[in-house]
Amino acid sequence: MARGTHHIVHNPKGGWDVKRGGGGKSIIHTVTKAEAEHIGREISQNQRTEFIIHGLDGRIQRADSHGNDPCPPRDAK
Repeated sequence: MARGTHHIVHNPKGGWDVKRGGGGKSIIHTVTKAEAEHIGREISQNQRTEFIIHGLDGRIQRADSHGNDPCPPRDAK
């Protein structure tokens, strides 16, 4: 089963967008990246998706899994 994703991406017109993976429209638009990360993380946790944060250049900076992780750590129960 494929996992859903949420992405934080820079908007070419300014600010940052929270987008659902595969979606064209942004869910939320913010002025700062920190605000987008805060809101996007809450959405991702609620929907149990992979949370992917992109930089200004579009490259992935980091990712967090918020549920349904196919490769949990060995010490996880």
